[in-house]
Amino acid sequence: MAKFSVNRGEQAPLIKPSQSHQYGTTDNEHPEATEDIQAKSNDYIHLSHHEGLSEISTQYESFDYDRTDNVTYWERVFQTGPTEANILSFVNIQRWIIMFMIGVSTACVAALIDLGINAIASVKYLWITNAFTSCYLEDCLVIPYLIWLGLSIGLVFIAAVLVVYLEPVAIGSGIPQIKCFLNGVNIQRCVRLKTLFAKATGVLFSVAGGLPVGKEGPMIHSGAALAAAISNGKITIGKYSCNVFRYFRSPVEKRDFVSAGAAAGVSAAFGSPVGGVLFSLEEGASFWYQSITWRIFFASMTSTFTLNVIRSFIHGVPFNLSFPGLLDFGDFKKGVTYYGYELPIFFLMGIIGGLLGALFNYINYKLSLHRMRDMQKKYLKLLEAIVVITVCTAAAFLAVSINQGCQPKYEAIQSNLETFNLTSFKCGNGDYNTMATLFLNTPEKAIKNMFHTPSGLYTIPTLIWFTVIYFFTACWTYGVNVPSGLFVPCILTGAAWGRILGELINLIPGQEWSSPGRYALMGAAAMLAGVVRMTISITVILVEAIGDIAFGLPLMVVILISKLVGDYFNEGLYDIHVQLMKVPLLPWEPPDLSSRLTVKDITTKSVTTLRITETVKDLYDLVGDTNRKHNGYPVIDDSTSDVPGVECTAVTPNDHNVKGRLVGLILLSELKTILKLRLYKNSLPSNDCGKSGRDFDTIKHIYSQHNEFTCHIPDEDMHLVVDLRRFMNSSPYTVYEETSFPRLYRLFRGLGLRHVVVINYKNQVTGIITRIDLAQFRHSQAGGKVIMEKLAII
Repeated sequence: MAKFSVNRGEQAPLIKPSQSHQYGTTDNEHPEATEDIQAKSNDYIHLSHHEGLSEISTQYESFDYDRTDNVTYWERVFQTGPTEANILSFVNIQRWIIMFMIGVSTACVAALIDLGINAIASVKYLWITNAFTSCYLEDCLVIPYLIWLGLSIGLVFIAAVLVVYLEPVAIGSGIPQIKCFLNGVNIQRCVRLKTLFAKATGVLFSVAGGLPVGKEGPMIHSGAALAAAISNGKITIGKYSCNVFRYFRSPVEKRDFVSAGAAAGVSAAFGSPVGGVLFSLEEGASFWYQSITWRIFFASMTSTFTLNVIRSFIHGVPFNLSFPGLLDFGDFKKGVTYYGYELPIFFLMGIIGGLLGALFNYINYKLSLHRMRDMQKKYLKLLEAIVVITVCTAAAFLAVSINQGCQPKYEAIQSNLETFNLTSFKCGNGDYNTMATLFLNTPEKAIKNMFHTPSGLYTIPTLIWFTVIYFFTACWTYGVNVPSGLFVPCILTGAAWGRILGELINLIPGQEWSSPGRYALMGAAAMLAGVVRMTISITVILVEAIGDIAFGLPLMVVILISKLVGDYFNEGLYDIHVQLMKVPLLPWEPPDLSSRLTVKDITTKSVTTLRITETVKDLYDLVGDTNRKHNGYPVIDDSTSDVPGVECTAVTPNDHNVKGRLVGLILLSELKTILKLRLYKNSLPSNDCGKSGRDFDTIKHIYSQHNEFTCHIPDEDMHLVVDLRRFMNSSPYTVYEETSFPRLYRLFRGLGLRHVVVINYKNQVTGIITRIDLAQFRHSQAGGKVIMEKLAII
């Protein structure tokens, strides 16, 4: 049996000697490199000590975005007959068909979610309102409270069960997971139909249950999952199987379609097709090129139009296309404008939004650490969801009970107040409880009320109570094991404190100085930017949602200031949760201060290589060893190696850090496919080359994981020799040992690579670079200080 070097495939040795044993190498093997990095580390690289944020995990694997480039693949291409050539000519048309299907299906799911939430919420709040009305006179307030609490717990319990027991990856908004997926990290089960069901159904019960969450964030995840399922094109029902779109199952194609699905989700949520494209570019996709922009915009526009048509039928006005998105901000063109002297006030609101956003993120970060440490058991996760909705319901009931803000019902009708029912709880027969219109309502309707109801409709004490309660309950809720969106809670919280500021300005005697609605809009933008730290996509989404470009400048100012202020204290909440997941994410640019590092400082020097020809037995033993974490193997010609002591074994161990002359690179998935299809057979007829090449290219992605591999190989085949030149990439990406870190980073990140082979001036293999070697260095900025951190690898 061949000797194997004890090593990982996608990890780099750590700086700390005490942790280097995790990666199959010790400091004694490479004392010079370790001491060199430690010297540089003491100079300008800091070991991260942020609790929960200072580690990255080796459990995540990367996608192979580098397209197939080997002899077998090109044999298939050149031997393609006229019929198949004609089929290939329709591949681009099929891409457009898939984009259309993504847009339509995302809109249909959005409409079903919206319809379900409104149906359940209307019944729920009708029962509660009737109970309030009847029990107020009879002094039996415990009955409406128990009804409210029981309905809320029941609905949230269903949402929590779907996440805890059916599909845990459906937790939260799903945006951090999709961001990592599009960055090239394989998040297991992230875009499966099972996840889609748990996400779409769960968010329906989360919102209707009364949690301070929105359905807009989960729509992005739902759109991405739909895109992955549609582009896969494989449906199996019993013994029957439908196999379409087989040309789009590579990671590259799936990545592009998932980007379109995320954009379509944004478009369905906000009625903002341009904003959807920009969101996918700014926060989602890590790889972008010209041709995909138009296709993603087409999917986004299709999603918006389809949802518009469906909702027009739901509202009883077929083809009245005035219902573009789930979140309707109303018409801001009816006299809601702003003046130049208000820009300094908007500037101040940006600062407030940044401070509140940083506080929101800090509190949620601490809560997330507590969940990671102390709430790992399933029953505790389920119990937390019940406790959260119990506290939220109790706080809302208390606020409604002590509210002194009563308004005449006729004013609510004149101002087009959005609510299910007007309750007279603790008010006269002709009045209604204004606090109840905020809590006994869906968040989307409450937002519209904040934007468009006249000044004085909500009293300042009512708004203060609501802002405080909603801020802290929303902060607590994000991270609970239910599907939950972050956009709507941030918008509603910001709209509430923004309206407070607008009402306070109107207290200045002389005239009505402001429209509280525009201050609510600016507060919503400031709060959202302060939490998620997005800029251009939020600006465009809000401008498209309100339908008034005149607000573009103040929105841009508020969002930019809020982001800058928030960045002074911590990172955006999505980025924090990505770090809590310990995902080796690669940002757009290399870390600042990284130019002094070179490839030699970070390369994995203990790496297993293969010779040009290997026996079937050695390859079978290699891929069957589940303890090995290799995903790529440099193929070398060691016949001319001038390194003393290097033996020409079947699988060459790394005893001297120089592996022989590089001739190619072969992936683990390709080795598994060779064995599965028995492509090592020398008796393979020449006319089967096209078929074997097509199968090789199609199914190799199935075996890209480090799961258990089973393949029956006859004993008589074990001695056969495999010529790897037919299957390896003969021109892999390489770098020299003295290449700078930023140059390597841009090559790796820009091309979406999984491996880069390190060579010396003789073209001999000296190491390999993988994602985790680059992701362990991170730019950090807090308190105005810029540093480069080195993360621990676990």
